[in-house]
Amino acid sequence: MSTLATGGMSVMIVDDHPLMRMGIAALIDAQPDMRVVAQAGTVELAIALHEECRPDITLMDLRLPGIGGVAGIRQIRKRRPQARFVVVTMYEGDEDVHQALEAGAQGYVIKGMPHETLINAIKRVHSGGRFLPPPVARVLQSRTEDSKLSPREHEVLTLLVQGKSNKEIARQLRIAEATVKCHFRIIYMRMGVTDRTQAVVAALQRGLVHL
Repeated sequence: MSTLATGGMSVMIVDDHPLMRMGIAALIDAQPDMRVVAQAGTVELAIALHEECRPDITLMDLRLPGIGGVAGIRQIRKRRPQARFVVVTMYEGDEDVHQALEAGAQGYVIKGMPHETLINAIKRVHSGGRFLPPPVARVLQSRTEDSKLSPREHEVLTLLVQGKSNKEIARQLRIAEATVKCHFRIIYMRMGVTDRTQAVVAALQRGLVHL
């Protein structure tokens, strides 16, 4: 953890890759109006440091050990509803974006985008705005209400991605195999696919399920 900045925007970085944290920290500390005040590799540490440092902006990865970034945003915002977040992640699916924004993130940046994109996101969110780069905005716009899965459908899809057969899914969820087949018909329709392989590919691409 670095010392608290005396002026400008204070930023906390939450990412489980030390080299990624170091790179982002160097970029931010090079800005005249920004300072990194804390770094964390887990949500648990991020919650504690957020309470201690009260950063203006938290940069949150989604793929983290334990409960993950979306849950981390929710937990921190329960304690500090005014907390502001920019998600910085490799996940590009519409479900990833939707879940992060629903949890309370105000910005969403894909790792690999130009450095200026992240700096602009921090400034926009700090000023009270929302920041979605055009590729992220397009992905979010592709999401429709008809494509939303119920909790049970999501359970079935998750088990499918894990390679479970219909019989294994039925046994694990304690439902009839015919019910599993019915769920798959609805899942295929909502996702715009026609078979199990397409459903797995679409689930991973959209961020409905992560390996």
